[in-house]
Amino acid sequence: MLSRIALSSFRRRRYTSEAGTEVYSFLKSSIFSVKRTPPAPAPVDQKSATRLLNHDQATHLESTLEKSLLVNETDEAWKSFKSLTSNSALPSKPLTNSLITHLASAADTLNLKRAFASVIYCVEKGPALLDFDTVRMVLKSMVRANTAAPAFALIKCMFKNRYFMPFGLWGDLLIEVSRKNVSFCSFLELFEETCRVAVDEKLVFMKPDLDACNVALEGCCRELESIRDAERVIETMSVLNIKPDEFSFGFLGYLYALKGHTMKINELKGLIKGFGFSNSSLFYSSLIGGYVKSGNLKSVSATILSCLKEENEEVMHFSRETFCEVINGFLKHGSVKDLADLIIEAQKLEPPSTVVERSIGFGIIDSCVSLGLSDKAHSIVDEMVAQGSTMGLGVYLPILKAYCKEHRTAEATQLVMEISNSGMHLSAESFDSLIDAAMTSQDFQSAFTLFRDMREARVPELKGSYLTIMTGLMASHRPELMAAFLDEIVEDPRIEVKTHDWNSIIHAFCKAGRLEDARRTFRRMVFLQYEPNDQTYLSLINGYVTAEKYFSVLMHWNEVKRRISTAEKEGGVKFDHALVDAFLYALVKGGYFDAVMQVVEKSQEMKIFVDKWRYKQAFMETHKKLKVSKMRKRNFRKMEALIAFKNWAGLNA
Repeated sequence: MLSRIALSSFRRRRYTSEAGTEVYSFLKSSIFSVKRTPPAPAPVDQKSATRLLNHDQATHLESTLEKSLLVNETDEAWKSFKSLTSNSALPSKPLTNSLITHLASAADTLNLKRAFASVIYCVEKGPALLDFDTVRMVLKSMVRANTAAPAFALIKCMFKNRYFMPFGLWGDLLIEVSRKNVSFCSFLELFEETCRVAVDEKLVFMKPDLDACNVALEGCCRELESIRDAERVIETMSVLNIKPDEFSFGFLGYLYALKGHTMKINELKGLIKGFGFSNSSLFYSSLIGGYVKSGNLKSVSATILSCLKEENEEVMHFSRETFCEVINGFLKHGSVKDLADLIIEAQKLEPPSTVVERSIGFGIIDSCVSLGLSDKAHSIVDEMVAQGSTMGLGVYLPILKAYCKEHRTAEATQLVMEISNSGMHLSAESFDSLIDAAMTSQDFQSAFTLFRDMREARVPELKGSYLTIMTGLMASHRPELMAAFLDEIVEDPRIEVKTHDWNSIIHAFCKAGRLEDARRTFRRMVFLQYEPNDQTYLSLINGYVTAEKYFSVLMHWNEVKRRISTAEKEGGVKFDHALVDAFLYALVKGGYFDAVMQVVEKSQEMKIFVDKWRYKQAFMETHKKLKVSKMRKRNFRKMEALIAFKNWAGLNA
């Protein structure tokens, strides 16, 4: 009697099947429509119908149906089934379930309609033939096809015809399709009916589980926003002896906060302690969500601060989703200043041992950034600084990372200055990330500024950012910035500048045809006592050849001769095939045959193979009309060098 009274407030509904039971209606498109179909005609008289098929005919149709299923001839199987049902006959139980299972697994709308209509027919005409697993499979197929209306129609038909299938076999599927289609009211109707059946019929297997109760409760609280309906669900749970959990209290907390029922919220707090829940985060987050939606920002702040006063720091922690709700609420109904005030008040209550990532300030700033509101986050920090409050370094990092990701390096550089002015220092990793972002967006000045800040902050490891800048400038073809940058930091003991760094600049200048800048960099390099190597000279020679400045190559040959002789002791120039080739080609083109033969002699001495063909070609292109007889009159030494070269190259032949 008590159970009937507790459930008497349920809305009573008449449950009718939304599908006709006649075989000819099985293929009507209205089966999957939310519109109600016309009432089914009066049932066929069973005695007169059975006379239409004799035993042999029925047996033949069943045999045809079975064979069709075996060879996967779906249409033929369906035709046989229709012939049987048209005469008020049904196949055997195994064959009926095999057909429906086959249709439901076909994964197309037509056969899903056939499976649906078949189940409806069986529920009404021969429920004993249906296996629960078969019905569940049809419902699964409906969920996959995302067709909510026929799924609800099928369950209603089952209730109407007292075909009671355990809730555990269909409840989860109905919840899933309800969530996909926002069909909460339809779900609530069936939820209430299964609760009534479980109590009135004393069928324990029809009792919904806690998850289903929470779905019903969530819908009442968040969709209907109805205290009456929500409390009715709670009463039902009590009757069914289903114990609420943190989610149950969370949904109620949201609704009571939304409606401003402070007394009921206090009652819930007492119940939560009574139930012994160890984590109240979900409940308080739900309260905050309700207050935010109602625009009650004062209660939002009070709830957050109350948590800091009352709850264990190790247990209480708000999610990013909750902080995002808070931010959206304050920006909609309040201001940046209100958020800053909330963080300042929270800082007063947070113990010194609080990890930065678990602080209210970090949660708000980090969530602000996650919403794409990095400027708002920066404004909150600025407001706090203006009020004389300090922020931990960790709170700044989400904003810096956002600026990096958005390639807003100017703003990031400004923020780094603010951090430095407040007495805090970024790690080498943070600087590296910022500088990498600046170089990626080609904001070179910001990268230089950040690197200066990095040096002034006495960060011990500078190599990563140094290489990032140099590599980025090289890729951007900015050797003049490379030279200026290198000149600025060359004496910093934390940066190990080597010859290859200077070579990179010289190579870039030569490639750009800026030979005077390359020469100036070379002189600066030598002045600072960095030893030029073969790569240094290769870049210079190639640059001079392009500009046809062969005399400059001759000057470098005179330098290299001296360096080769001491190379073994001092690790100087490596006189290899590439350098020999570069010198020979340039000196032949320039007509400096005396130097050419010096290079040849040195290469022979060091056993470096030389392919003469290239230099023959160079001579023929440049000095084809040069006569030994004319040179004899002008310069005997040059004549000897020319003869020696021609003999070596095989040109006299």
